[in-house]
Amino acid sequence: MSNPAPRPSPNICVPDPPRRSIGTLARLATLLSAALLVPTGQAKPILIYYHAWYAAPPTSPAFGWHWTLNRFDPNRINALGERDLASWYQPLIGPYDSGDPAVLEYHALLMRLAGADVVVVNWFGPEPVFDYADIDARLQKLIPFLQRAGLKLALCYEDRALQAGPVDPDAQPPPLHDRALRALQYAGNQYFTQDCYLRWQGKPVLLNFGPQTLRHPGDWEKLLQQIHPTPALFTINVPAPGAVGAFAWPPMWLSQAPGTGGVLSAAALHRYLTDFENSARTWPAAISCAFPRFHDIHPKAGVREYWGYLGDRGGATLRETLERALTNKTSMTLIATWNNFKEGTVLEPTREFGFRDLGLLQQLRRQHLQPGFPPTTNELALVLQLYQLRRAAKTHTIPAAALDSVAAALTAFRFDEARQQLRQLSHRTADRPGPPKAPSPAPIQP
Repeated sequence: MSNPAPRPSPNICVPDPPRRSIGTLARLATLLSAALLVPTGQAKPILIYYHAWYAAPPTSPAFGWHWTLNRFDPNRINALGERDLASWYQPLIGPYDSGDPAVLEYHALLMRLAGADVVVVNWFGPEPVFDYADIDARLQKLIPFLQRAGLKLALCYEDRALQAGPVDPDAQPPPLHDRALRALQYAGNQYFTQDCYLRWQGKPVLLNFGPQTLRHPGDWEKLLQQIHPTPALFTINVPAPGAVGAFAWPPMWLSQAPGTGGVLSAAALHRYLTDFENSARTWPAAISCAFPRFHDIHPKAGVREYWGYLGDRGGATLRETLERALTNKTSMTLIATWNNFKEGTVLEPTREFGFRDLGLLQQLRRQHLQPGFPPTTNELALVLQLYQLRRAAKTHTIPAAALDSVAAALTAFRFDEARQQLRQLSHRTADRPGPPKAPSPAPIQP
């Protein structure tokens, strides 16, 4: 399978304006002492960045590019039971398909119980080029699970999708503005009007991972005037003209400076975050970012050049960035990411880290936003049990309604009820009483 996206520019590298503009704005901010608009009457929302681009059997005919990079073979399993994936890390449930309902329920419930409020989906538009239409279709399958879990939705549009050739290779490519307009008008009709869509001051929140393609002055101001309902736009690192603010992202370009050895140090990272926070005082709104690590597999596959390394530091990277994002004066907190396995910025449970990172999110939500937030990692394990029962339901007579009842109990934080139901249902799938076995490296069953 070929690469499902154009070779991207390093969008986590220095944006336009140049990165020194962040420092310039920071100095201006100390003079202006402008306050950020912070949501009133509610805790700062926690957003998690989500990728719906994975394909795997049996939901799809074969493992997709995002698991293989045309270099790895997930069907190959080593002596430790680890699959040959395009990642340094192994998903706890194994490689999955982003259109699998059992996976979507598992993800939505985990994010709910971990303390997230909003899922920001990485989105390329609906065009049937590469796997963009497939991602859009999976997004539509995800939404009911977000609604059931009480989570909100937002989109992050990748305007580098405009670098792809037209759907008809023999046709004259339409102007970039017209192509982007069609995609965002579609988003307005399909997503922005949904009750579960995130809003800022009444406007649907739209992130743009760039701009990378539409970079001329006035491009986004003109686009926004033609989209209904008009979104509140956030661009990466600094606001593009027309944006209400920006969102931070792991500043991996700093790991390319002379003398760094390709490693982003904690000191450099926090200088970037300080500059971002100070600059954000001059904007109507801003989204801080937290992240656990950056450990990129792309260079090993020969897909792109080395973008640097940010260590996990035993969970300290996530703890420091998340605590900072939750306690500063920005409007929202974004965690990057739930499941970008290729870059290693994964919060989703893995064989290497288990529920550690989600447990940290629960702890910091209790500490800084919601002292009575009830779930712990013990309850996260219940979601895993439910997922395993969904997997086993095809070969064991487990009524779907019974599993739906467990999901409803978990969503409502009725954990004793969920435990009791799981114990009863697990008897149907095991030779002895108890919860279902932990995920095995065997192929995912329908």
